[in-house]
Amino acid sequence: MSIVNKIKSNPKLKSFILWTISPRRNPRPRLWVRWFLNPFIHKKGKGATIRGRSRIDVFPWNRFEIGDLTTIEDFTTVNNGSGAVILGNRVRVGIGSVVIGPVTMGNGSGLGQHVFVSGFNHGYKDASKNSSVQPLDLKPVVIEDDVHIGANSVVTAGVTIGKRTQIGAGSVVTKSIPPFSIAVGNPCKVIKRFNHQTNQWDRV
Repeated sequence: MSIVNKIKSNPKLKSFILWTISPRRNPRPRLWVRWFLNPFIHKKGKGATIRGRSRIDVFPWNRFEIGDLTTIEDFTTVNNGSGAVILGNRVRVGIGSVVIGPVTMGNGSGLGQHVFVSGFNHGYKDASKNSSVQPLDLKPVVIEDDVHIGANSVVTAGVTIGKRTQIGAGSVVTKSIPPFSIAVGNPCKVIKRFNHQTNQWDRV
């Protein structure tokens, strides 16, 4: 039996190990994890920048990768506790944005200011229990290459936003959006599609 399986099969040992990584009432990695463990586990591309006033709450048990020339701006929060956060090359996460895994952002994609993206919902099936103690409903978010999402938008769990799509500011994206689209609103709807034959954006 591997060490990981031994830990998982022993509730007391598992609880202790988790406590050494993160306080129970404050789910963010302890300082020793951020300084001495994460740099050897997670990948940071050449020329990538994480601004000093961002909150990077990443844990060793899920992937956190940022590609070349990617920038995470100040006052952002990134959390991979529930699933991997993978940011491609030349990605920009705008000031004050929140990215909670599982989330993948393709090359050249970007979030404006104060955008919220989450790859899970809190479980609520058992009405006798608080949703905070129920299993998470994980549904990965995929933001494909060259997608740009306007300021103050929300992208909900399970959504895929296709390549080179533009999401207008203040949108709430609850369903997948096809590639080469312009979409806006709450709920977010496609208003234009790029016509590759005429090289024009056609209204839908």
